[in-house]
Formats: sequence, structure tokens, C-alpha cells
Amino acid sequence: MNTRNIATYVGGILFGFGLAYSGMTKQEIVLNFLRFDDLGLMFVMGGAAVVTFLAINVVPKFMAQPLLGGLFKPRISVLTRNTLLGALIFGVGWGISGQCPGSAVASLGMGNWPVIIGLAFMFIGAYLRGMLVKG
Repeated sequence: MNTRNIATYVGGILFGFGLAYSGMTKQEIVLNFLRFDDLGLMFVMGGAAVVTFLAINVVPKFMAQPLLGGLFKPRISVLTRNTLLGALIFGVGWGISGQCPGSAVASLGMGNWPVIIGLAFMFIGAYLRGMLVKG
């Protein structure tokens, strides 16, 4: 087992534990957030955004290369019609189901077995999009 895998495992454990601890693995909490009844999810996403901002924009200024090897590379961010349309479709699906992919997977660890149906259809949707791109 290499260091990169260990970092991925630790990150995954922290991610799942944080989602479960904050209650974001419950569909009703996600739906309450989307209705602006409970803005707690904003703090969860904000915490992730701050950590990501620091890791991408600040850390490379103090280090020659990433801790786990490789290189720091510039990011190319392009806002396209597909990005906007995908965000809209994702938002509709999220709003209807109350399931975000990360919290849906983490909720399986909490014994929320009905979420498997939503996850299955997420995979089907991604598969269908992949088929459209190939065709």
C-alpha cells in the first residue's frame, strides 16, 4: 500500500464521517437546505471550499511539489454551455431526490438502504450521458 492510497483512504473516512456527523446523509436535511429552511449545509460546503481554496491556491506557494509526489499544475477552468446545462440538470435531480452523490454514498454507511435506488439511477444517468458522448 502506497502513501497516496493511504491519503485517499483517510480523506474518504474524514469525508464520510463529516457528512454523517453533520447530518447531511439524511435526505430531509438536504431538502430543507434546498428550500432554505436549514442552511447548515452551507457551512459544510463552505468548510470544504475553504480547505480546497487553501490547498490549491496557497499551499503551492510554500512547497516545490505536492507531499505525495507529482507536480503542481495550473488549472484550466472553462465555463461552457455544457457546464451550465449539466449544473441545471444536476440541480433538478438533486432537488427532486434530495440526494447528492457524496452524501448518498455516505448514507449507505449509516444503513440508509433505500438510497441505493437513487444511486443506481445516478449511475444510469451518467451512463446514458456517456453513451450520448460516444455516439
